[in-house]
Amino acid sequence: MSGAARFPIAESLIAYDPTSSYLRAFTVGLINTLHVSILTIVIATILGAVIGMGRRSANPVVANMAGVYVEVFRNTPLVVQLLFWYGLLTLAMPASRAALEPVPGVFLSLRGLFFPWPVWNETIALLLMIGVAGIAASISIAAISRRDGRLLKRRSLIHKTILAMSAVGIAAAIATGTVRFDWPALSGFNFEGGATLTPEFTALMVGLVLYTAAFVAEIVRGAIAAVPKGQWEAGWAVGLRERQILRLVVLPQALRLMVPPMTSQYLNVVKNTTLALAVGYPDFAAVVATTINQTNQAIEGVAILMAVYLSISLSISLFMNWYNASVALVQR
Repeated sequence: MSGAARFPIAESLIAYDPTSSYLRAFTVGLINTLHVSILTIVIATILGAVIGMGRRSANPVVANMAGVYVEVFRNTPLVVQLLFWYGLLTLAMPASRAALEPVPGVFLSLRGLFFPWPVWNETIALLLMIGVAGIAASISIAAISRRDGRLLKRRSLIHKTILAMSAVGIAAAIATGTVRFDWPALSGFNFEGGATLTPEFTALMVGLVLYTAAFVAEIVRGAIAAVPKGQWEAGWAVGLRERQILRLVVLPQALRLMVPPMTSQYLNVVKNTTLALAVGYPDFAAVVATTINQTNQAIEGVAILMAVYLSISLSISLFMNWYNASVALVQR
């Protein structure tokens, strides 16, 4: 673990160079895996929920489009999808000097997507603190409103007020110039400055999100369909609109049915990140594979690989089981 790794890692969220130790290389790979996994879980959950509810839409166009999406992406092997997106991003995109600029300051080429990024300063730190405080306040309000019916009626207004105040603060900071952006600019054969999404990372993210969202959509659709029709009729009887019934009556009951299969999908996301090797993204499995090739210590490398993925999977399972217990109905 203390010996020099002697191999480069193309993408790293922390400082790394070939003279760093194997332990540092494993840390870089682990952070990359967690980074991709968390982003995929969040984005795929949101996208899958929208598509799942779209499949139950009364509009036949929306329902059929959602159904085609699910059938196409769910029944195509993930590695084929990853290779397709990687080929599209590397072969169909122009060179840096002829990069596409869909939005001023945003460039798309075969080297990746380049876009402006805020420069870290005290204002950014303050805005992050405000955002975290707003999220904490929203969570606290949601928890208290479950016990206080009067607060439940005002919860929506409070949430909107917090979001509006945060948006006004961010807009004011940008308008007054206290938040500065680093803009990408062409230098030689590539862009410098700003932030970059490489073709490898983008292909992996797009493939994992679209593939996972198809399964999430079916889980959401099935959970909503499992709620008795009488719940909808009861909501209509008390004068609620369809969106209110879905948000206040149906989804809270469907959530209890979604959590167990969602846990399996989240575990699959972590396991599926090992296919990053197909598009050249340096996740934990790729770093371990390179280490094994260099050191010929296959047993130790595979043991570390198994231990890390087992730890991640158990952590996700424990969290989801705790959440499942917190939303489950308690028989008195």
